[in-house]
Amino acid sequence: MAKKNFLIDMDGVLVHGKKMIDGADRFIESLKADKRKFAILTNNPRYTTRDLAHRLQTSGLDIDEKHIFTSAIATAIFLKSQRPDGTAFVIGEVGLTEAIHSVGYIQTTINPDFVVLGETFSYNLDQITKAIRLINDGARFIATNPDPSGPSEDGIVPANGAMAALIEKATGKQAFFIGKPNPLMMRTALNHFDMHSEESFMVGDRMDTDVLAGISAGMETILVLSGSTSIQDIDRYPYRPKYIRDSVAEIDLSEFK
Repeated sequence: MAKKNFLIDMDGVLVHGKKMIDGADRFIESLKADKRKFAILTNNPRYTTRDLAHRLQTSGLDIDEKHIFTSAIATAIFLKSQRPDGTAFVIGEVGLTEAIHSVGYIQTTINPDFVVLGETFSYNLDQITKAIRLINDGARFIATNPDPSGPSEDGIVPANGAMAALIEKATGKQAFFIGKPNPLMMRTALNHFDMHSEESFMVGDRMDTDVLAGISAGMETILVLSGSTSIQDIDRYPYRPKYIRDSVAEIDLSEFK
């Protein structure tokens, strides 16, 4: 029987900001030593895989960019599958714009096939207004991820889901979100890494994204309590993770053949 693969969320599972979660390095090294396929999944589309690999490596985790998959990459793959060599008006950082360029898309404000909304460090009202007008003129509305807010050193900040809601309200048209909990994100990642859902675990710290996405994609799930979810939060949801661990340091691969 083939050994199980692991799809692993990043923030709250392997790192908190720039700091590695205790034991995450040992978990990653155990995956390598046991010759397990693994991939790091993140809803954050702002950074390239090279940027994220550098961030993880400076935190003490030896993870190559070939093991990283973002909602930006999933979005680019989706666009290519829908309309090869299409055009898009893109709001986002280099992680998103580079991914969309890589699949042969032209980024333009002139009659684009899609408007693509991603996370950015500073949302520009002129860009949002342009997006609204283009969507009203017929462009399809795609958003990389539905997260309504995110953390910063000074507190929470509005994130992609909140900005998408503004555009949805102004246009009357719903965004199609690619990132977790959409199982499309999971299936795209599984295909990208040549994994199968029945042979893979999803490891995450959020019930409403990681666990829900894993279950929806037909995977077994491991919830870790090192991020945003406490043990008391679990009963708020109508579904449960298959396994619960305090952190990835508590995942014993001998249990997950």
